[in-house]
Amino acid sequence: MKAPLQLFDFKQKIDYKIEILAGLTVAMTMVPESLSFAILAGFPPLVGLYAAFMMGLVTAVFGGRPGMVSGGAGATAVVLIALMQDHGLDYVLAAVALAGLIQILVGLFKLGKFIRLVPQPVMYGFVNGLAVIIFTSQFQQLKTLVNGQEVWLSGQALYTMLGLIALTIVIVIGFPKITKAIPASLVAIIVVFILVLTLGIDTKTVQDIASVSGGFPPFHIPQIPFNLETLELIFPYALIMAGVGLTESLLTLNLVDEITHTKGKGNKECLALGSANLLNGFFYGMGGCAMIAQTLINLSAGARARLSSIIAAFTILLIVLVGAPVIEKVPIAALVGVMFMVAIGTFEWISFRIINKMPKQDIFTGILVALITIWLHNLALAVLIGVVISALVFAWESAKRIRAKKYIDEQGIKHYEIYGPLFFASVSQFTEKFDIQNDPQEVIIDFKESRVADMSGIDALHKLTERYQQAGKTLHLKHLSEDCRRLLANAQGIIDVNILEDPDYPVMTDKA
Repeated sequence: MKAPLQLFDFKQKIDYKIEILAGLTVAMTMVPESLSFAILAGFPPLVGLYAAFMMGLVTAVFGGRPGMVSGGAGATAVVLIALMQDHGLDYVLAAVALAGLIQILVGLFKLGKFIRLVPQPVMYGFVNGLAVIIFTSQFQQLKTLVNGQEVWLSGQALYTMLGLIALTIVIVIGFPKITKAIPASLVAIIVVFILVLTLGIDTKTVQDIASVSGGFPPFHIPQIPFNLETLELIFPYALIMAGVGLTESLLTLNLVDEITHTKGKGNKECLALGSANLLNGFFYGMGGCAMIAQTLINLSAGARARLSSIIAAFTILLIVLVGAPVIEKVPIAALVGVMFMVAIGTFEWISFRIINKMPKQDIFTGILVALITIWLHNLALAVLIGVVISALVFAWESAKRIRAKKYIDEQGIKHYEIYGPLFFASVSQFTEKFDIQNDPQEVIIDFKESRVADMSGIDALHKLTERYQQAGKTLHLKHLSEDCRRLLANAQGIIDVNILEDPDYPVMTDKA
């Protein structure tokens, strides 16, 4: 019988006071970030808050582990900027719902484990590129509309905005030296907000962009043509968003595992993430994924159960329902300052310190991933290219390791003991090891320290066999593992070789 859902699945006793306070703290930090990410992508701010509520609640209750916090994240919002600019919000909502379906399929087919294939240099490039995008995208807030045209702020308006941004940054940097009990970003927003309100400073506020006043997230079927042309349009965005969201969430899950010394469930997180995004697509949410900064805030506050994330989600909804008049007066400069610090905190500065210790190919991969991320705003494609390059580099390095030890025994039989994998990249070097014309009548290739990994290796053996047969010589294979033998069995009709049985070789047994 399947165990019922548990909201508190850590073994230690839950401190409800800590959970509630942690949830409130997380909510206060999520609100400015969700607003900033929504504004960054050109969405109505309320769409960001709805996403924060729905993502946070669904993943908190059904996700792969307690302690994680999900919301309307910048990583996924960035992916949808072009779609929003070219086609509008309804197409974005459809893409979010489709991304949710893709993520659900990943969870159902248990593909979450493939996050382990992302190398560290690729992650450095990905995170650094994302940080640059978040940072440079804030410059959009230094523009204003004049006669329908976007122009840069100038004069007093510009100086005021820059001054408030600088004040926000100073508070975010300096306040933790006083106390870490209250998030510095929250304090900075409150201080700048009070300063602007009491002194009557004329500057851009959230209300200048859109209203955040609203009720419960309304059900809404995206008003788009349901045809193949629409699917072709939104599918690339949905696929990229799904990949970015899964990458961010599964990496965050691994991080929480390390901090709490517990084990989360990656595939369960994929299902919860997909369900949340599917819900977002039909309830005016911009979708999202795990938020690393908020997760770390949650854990540092002492939260270890699902309750804190649930409290955070409902607090955000309460802000939308009754706190809109206040939120609409928040200065944009405060949000920009917070996002500048988020970008700086996101950047992997350690990558500069260790760059001279990294292999050249890893440096190239990391820089390339960062450049693709910044240039195309396509984070999933950048990670995919990075993984492919890393895989090719690994294949090339592995191919160079194949070698052969050669000797002739007392019976006049020549032995080739192969070391290293035989696969597509090593075929050429493998073939060059053999001296067919000068070899004796009988030759044995020993694979005890090697493996035939793919059909390219099979084809190489086939061609080698033909060349020995044409020379009137006999070729034997020895010490083939079970997986190699299965490949040869599947290739019957393509290759015909003599396999020497060796009962003392453990890999050859049925238990292997």
